[in-house]
Amino acid sequence: MVSGRMTQLMASENQTMVTEFLFSIFLHPQRGGLSFFIPLLLIYGFILTGNLIMFIVIQLDMALHTPMYFFISVLSFLEICYTTTTIPKMLSCLISEQKSISVAGCLLQMYFFHSLGIAEGCILTAMAIDRYLAICNPLRYPAIMTPKLCIQLTVGSCFCGFLLVLPEIAWIATLPFCGSNQIHQIFCDFIPVLSLACTDTSLVVIVDAIHAVEIVASFLVIALSYIRIIMVILGMHSTEGRHKALSTCAAHLTVFLLFFGSVAVMYLRFSATYSVFWDTAIAVTFVILAPFFNPIIYSLRNKDMKEAIGRLFHYQKRASWAGK
Repeated sequence: MVSGRMTQLMASENQTMVTEFLFSIFLHPQRGGLSFFIPLLLIYGFILTGNLIMFIVIQLDMALHTPMYFFISVLSFLEICYTTTTIPKMLSCLISEQKSISVAGCLLQMYFFHSLGIAEGCILTAMAIDRYLAICNPLRYPAIMTPKLCIQLTVGSCFCGFLLVLPEIAWIATLPFCGSNQIHQIFCDFIPVLSLACTDTSLVVIVDAIHAVEIVASFLVIALSYIRIIMVILGMHSTEGRHKALSTCAAHLTVFLLFFGSVAVMYLRFSATYSVFWDTAIAVTFVILAPFFNPIIYSLRNKDMKEAIGRLFHYQKRASWAGK
């Protein structure tokens, strides 16, 4: 009896010992950390600068005050916040000796990362609906897609993201963690963290199901919208109109496939397991590469955006010369 109580006490003590998690992936490149740090820092700087320029240009240029560009500006803002939840910690782990994160910090990172990711998925869905209405129902488009509806869709997307993840994080916060504290991933994520809990985590099936519903629902809405859009575009008589519509939709589809493709591979696997290498590669795709290509796809390949950026910098240049 005494022995049983001692065992329970020791288990309890072990459970309270884990106060931080260790990112095991960053333990190995001790000498090569700087070679990863510099490219990642440059990518992060480009993500911040590119998305910030897009956000500012869209807000300042009246020619871009349309629903489509409004959603692009929201997406750019979310990308800045989304990457800031993970990349700065990665950069810190690459060059500092401390490769750990507190349990509370890990929970916060998971919460904001997934909340912003879901909000971004909802915005991409809203953009698909916007393009569907603009191309398939152009006469009613201005009456339906009003500024008020755009704001409502944006608020709803953020509300949906920050609310859906809350129960999962609250549940994980109640779990005891003991034994190993090494996370085999580049950021705090549900499965790597739950695998460290020293209690029954069978409810992870419910977590998987919730993620599956979220991803599949957005995927179906976007896929069906673009199937209908492509059918309408191919039926257009004007070659110029067909080319312009396809160009706009191609940019959206590229972002959609890059983001949702990697997210689906990561979170729709259920019982399937990947090696640490493939887990990391998939995570890099939607954590780093998708936000990196966002400003490239929406600005460098977009004539209206390039002209708006040119007008902004030309105006700034003239203002600086006038000041002198």
